[in-house]
Amino acid sequence: MTTTLTRRATAALALTVALLALPFAAGTASSSPSKRNDAKPTIVLVHGAWADSSGWNETIKHLQKKGYTTLAVATPLRSLHGDAAYLRSVLATIAGPIVLVGHSYGGMVLTNAATGNANVKALVYIAAFAPDQGEKQIELILKNPGSEIGPATLTVRPYPGGLDSYITPSEFHRVFAHDVPENTAAVMAATQRPFDLAILDETSGAPAWKTIPSWYLVATEDRAIPPATQRFMANRAGATVAEVATSHVPMISRPHAVTGLILDAANAVD
Repeated sequence: MTTTLTRRATAALALTVALLALPFAAGTASSSPSKRNDAKPTIVLVHGAWADSSGWNETIKHLQKKGYTTLAVATPLRSLHGDAAYLRSVLATIAGPIVLVGHSYGGMVLTNAATGNANVKALVYIAAFAPDQGEKQIELILKNPGSEIGPATLTVRPYPGGLDSYITPSEFHRVFAHDVPENTAAVMAATQRPFDLAILDETSGAPAWKTIPSWYLVATEDRAIPPATQRFMANRAGATVAEVATSHVPMISRPHAVTGLILDAANAVD
């Protein structure tokens, strides 16, 4: 047994060393997909708090049918600037034009990550935060009445280094996804990824929307980000706006509308 384990460990170590030795340059990972799709932009999807990349599944299916390479990034949800740095590092590996799409807190992340990246040709905000420089997420949440995300609907758990927040499962359907089937919302609640509460008080940097064309889907029945705040951010960014009667998760409840807006942005880039 000891000999077998040693051989396995040696093989694993050799594989790790070999992988680390591979030449790598920004763009290598996605240069082939860009060529296969005749310079179509790569669609990069960024999820928000209390969610994960699977929320984009239906959108991805529709985009792939249209021939678009897609990548749904797993956001760490540990800090705004750390999350933005992570997304920035992913974007640096993609060759060719990019359409960058964010939902909810994902909008905070992409607003900071895309600044200065010449490959990012369009930003698409799906019921998302689009902060200006110096703004905090908590300020935007409180800007207008209507958000039902707060102490009464959150469960907080300490972890080494901070406080994680979850939407309390019994509240998830009502405040986050009231227009999706209850059993779907129950699965979403059970699989939600925690969001470090300290992020709410972090200051946003120079916004990418000041230099990159933007599109914005306003969720008019949103109980997480008030629609009035969404309209304010969209108008301030000079975004092309679509309004859809949906909850905070239009990519799940109204995937065709979300895909349509993303395709509008992609067609403007093509």
